[in-house]
Amino acid sequence: MSLNVDLSGEAALITGASSGLGAHFARLLADRGAKVALAARRLDRLTALAGEIAGLGGRALPIECDVTEPASVEAAVAAAETELGPITILINNSGVAIAKKIFDTTEEDWDQVLDTNLKGAWLMAREVAKHLAALGRPGAIVNIASIVGLRSMKQLATYAASKAGLVHLTHVMARPTSTANFSPAPLARRSPSASPPDGSASPPTWTARSCSSPPMPGATSAAR
Repeated sequence: MSLNVDLSGEAALITGASSGLGAHFARLLADRGAKVALAARRLDRLTALAGEIAGLGGRALPIECDVTEPASVEAAVAAAETELGPITILINNSGVAIAKKIFDTTEEDWDQVLDTNLKGAWLMAREVAKHLAALGRPGAIVNIASIVGLRSMKQLATYAASKAGLVHLTHVMARPTSTANFSPAPLARRSPSASPPDGSASPPTWTARSCSSPPMPGATSAAR
């Protein structure tokens, strides 16, 4: 995936940045000039990625964060803004999937997936949106959803429920009465193991609709 836009002066926070799509998005945004806050639970991997980005001339801040805990989310956003300035781009990428038949799925399985994929994205989006609104700054929130949130797939009931909820949460966030001066965007991929989609960016607005756009200030929505 390429991103043909200059993000110099922007600060981005990427959750689930210790591996996979999160690390990919962090490298991509840093390559286009953004300062990146790398949030996840595995601090050792974040530190290694931050060193890699710094070695290429970028600026990255590793932050240990559990997106299911409100205090951890608040602390992560505060730490990122203290070091990098106001967060204008949020990539809500943290996610887990548990593949089981519906009658084998436990309450613990349900809570783990929904808390990470849906509650965690809501907590982080709410915190960043509050900060942007207080500053009167424009920004972009990209929620990493899934095609499984739009179509059923066997043995992924918890994952599908979480991603369907995330897609609709994003659309509600994008309504004029819900937010102001932000661009919530659900970015979806084909399955939990698929690679990131290709696409092009849109100009800054606070709207959400389904498309295949990479994260940037004002990006509109897409699917995983």
